[in-house]
Amino acid sequence: MSSDLRFAGQIAGLGTTSGIRLVVGMWHDSPLGRFGDVMIQQPDGHRVLLAPSEAVADFVRGTYTFDEVRIGPVNLTGDSTRRTIGAPGLELTFTLGGRSPIGLLLALLPQRLAVAPWWLTAINPLARILLAGVRTAGSAGQDRREFYGAYDVHAITGATGCWRGQDLGALAPVKPAVTFGFGSTPSAPAVTSLVTTIRPARRVRETP
Repeated sequence: MSSDLRFAGQIAGLGTTSGIRLVVGMWHDSPLGRFGDVMIQQPDGHRVLLAPSEAVADFVRGTYTFDEVRIGPVNLTGDSTRRTIGAPGLELTFTLGGRSPIGLLLALLPQRLAVAPWWLTAINPLARILLAGVRTAGSAGQDRREFYGAYDVHAITGATGCWRGQDLGALAPVKPAVTFGFGSTPSAPAVTSLVTTIRPARRVRETP
């Protein structure tokens, strides 16, 4: 039986003219249930995780690196054209456009192949060339492996909101790249539909 942990949902990555960059996880099926979380990187590099529970926070910070963690309700509402996120210190609304060029390419692949860890390992070198900062396979910390299996991408066309009382400004590319983990979100603001697979470290059998 596989011990892989699979998180199915969407990730929104966007920058703002205030210099604040955000990565929003919207997970509809996971070992931790249905939940949302937000990773924020401020212009000075300070990295903040907003998580709905200690269990989610413990798992996410075991995989990524943060300077601060806030626990509190993370509310996600919206539809296929507009999403609103409310979390401790954050109010964010963004609008969605059509499928991006990368999304059109991904749509040509069978979804089962697009999310398979062996395939993601094979295409990782190409993904790093085509999308700066993006990796499809890498370390998840604690000797675990992580695989990003994207199968659709839609552009984010606008965003408004505030973080800790500061207006986020207008939508902007994710530049500089965020530094939470082994890879970044694409620089072009987008919502990516994906399955993230975490593969636990293999235990070496002790010799009697």
